[in-house]
Amino acid sequence: MNFLAKAALFAVPLTLALGGSVAAEEWGTIKGQITWGGQEPPPRVKLDVNKDQVHCLGEGPIYSEEYVVGKGSGVKNVFVWLIDAGNPKKKLPIHPSLLALKDKEVVLDQPHCRFEPHALILREGQVLLARNSSPVVHNLNWQGGADNPGDNKVIPANGQFAIENLKASSRPLQVSCNIHTWMSAWIRVFDHPYYVLTDAEGRFEIKKAPAGKYNLVMWHEGAHWIGGGKTGKTIDIPANGTVEVKEVVKPPER
Repeated sequence: MNFLAKAALFAVPLTLALGGSVAAEEWGTIKGQITWGGQEPPPRVKLDVNKDQVHCLGEGPIYSEEYVVGKGSGVKNVFVWLIDAGNPKKKLPIHPSLLALKDKEVVLDQPHCRFEPHALILREGQVLLARNSSPVVHNLNWQGGADNPGDNKVIPANGQFAIENLKASSRPLQVSCNIHTWMSAWIRVFDHPYYVLTDAEGRFEIKKAPAGKYNLVMWHEGAHWIGGGKTGKTIDIPANGTVEVKEVVKPPER
């Protein structure tokens, strides 16, 4: 048996052990915008601030952040993320530069009796730092179902505490303050880096995503599932290219 034949023979079990031929992953970019689909954007509702008014209203009235529609009718704070097209629970390929967590902590603050930010995203392994930078007492009540059962803790003025071991889940965490009942925030947790929140113009971008057919899922606290429901809409991410996604938020039924 010559050298080439021997090499081929020994290569067969190695290939099988690796589950078939192994090709290098390719990566692309997802860009898009989510806009309001009604004649006029929903009005910002002024909230009933009935406690600690001197501090809470120190920067002016507090408005609901359920619907924030900005320039070009863009809808802010839409959660956008990627899942496998065939199995939402399947692990996604991750670009080598995104394997490690960039930041260990993500901060949720409570200045002037509102959560800042109103919507945020964590990746498994990150710690949520619940902070109260105001001079009045707050509490943090967070509930996320079976994956993240939650708790309710008082945070003294200028205090903070850490929430660890939050798990990736299809259900968001809803956050509130029982002392100042108008306060609310939303959190989602993922086990991969392919997620983003839309900005003030409703725009988003996800870089270094795996090339191929995947589903893009979009969720908003007021409109809920956008563009395809819980399983999202299938997109084809080109290797070394960009796919553009446009979606419209339908006004809620009255």
